[in-house]
Amino acid sequence: MKIMIITDAWDPQVNGVVRTLKQTRAELIGMGHEVEMITPNAFTTIPCPTYPDISLSILPGKLVSKLIKAFAPDAMHIATEGPLGLSARAYAIKNKLPFTTAYHTRFPEYVKARIGVPLSWTYTFLRWFHGPSNAVMAPTIVVKNDLEAYGFTNVVLWSRGVDLSIFKVQESKALNTAHPIFLYVGRVAIEKNINAFLEIDLPGSKWVVGDGPAMAGIKEKYPNIHYLGVLQQEELAKVYAAADVFVFPSKTDTFGLVLLEAMACGTPVAAYPVTGPIDVLGDSLAGAMHHDLRTACMQALKIPREVARAHAEKFSWRAASEQFAHHLQPVASPQVHVTALA
Repeated sequence: MKIMIITDAWDPQVNGVVRTLKQTRAELIGMGHEVEMITPNAFTTIPCPTYPDISLSILPGKLVSKLIKAFAPDAMHIATEGPLGLSARAYAIKNKLPFTTAYHTRFPEYVKARIGVPLSWTYTFLRWFHGPSNAVMAPTIVVKNDLEAYGFTNVVLWSRGVDLSIFKVQESKALNTAHPIFLYVGRVAIEKNINAFLEIDLPGSKWVVGDGPAMAGIKEKYPNIHYLGVLQQEELAKVYAAADVFVFPSKTDTFGLVLLEAMACGTPVAAYPVTGPIDVLGDSLAGAMHHDLRTACMQALKIPREVARAHAEKFSWRAASEQFAHHLQPVASPQVHVTALA
């Protein structure tokens, strides 16, 4: 099958959306599909206001239409709600082509946290955007239920995976500070609630991997924290393996790939009992969840590394990508009522 994926999130961005799409593309190709991407790299872009790491394509409509028409996909998937996603959506509707979409991040909550836009406004836009989709792919049952509570009627599950050959248990001295070592990996941004981790009193030392719009302020406010910036996967795996606990302070993530990566390296997780950690950890003993993050951190210290690794091994990218392919709506086939896919 010829599959076209349209995304406003791509290199050089480093985040869960980009990583998910890269892994999915690789798995789909390995399954025998032909995959073509439309990304901001083919367009003139400007930095997103308040979030310069994100590139917004300028007037992409004509080129998006040209690329879709030239590839003539059997199935179209629109991954994001940015300029490229909007252009692909418009082309599909105009030409009566079925397509699927995805809900990767809690965009309404992020917008409210950053600029104060009411949730109802953003969810209204999202219902409009995803409404014509044959299936909106959500990463967890909690997110699926949340979207349905906001009036979405075409939501299906598309889980996530972890590369167990890269993220693995290994001897590592990548973090040469006092133990126990508590680690954060992710965007350094207000919506990630990183301050909740940096402010709590913990023994040993704290490390932060990643970058983002809040980094300058974070470094100034917390000068005693160790910062590593953005790392490639192989180096990141060594950092996970050297840490004693992976701390996930976010309360707005839809999944949290970093949870799987940390556990695959044998590092137990400390998190709030919210969407993402609840879905990934479930009732396993691979992490500790508590409304007091310090309590979760101290509880996670007692978890054996082999328990964390064993839980991560339950998540594979091949299974997640097969799920993705199953939800695609081929252009040549008759459209199926979306609720049948839920």
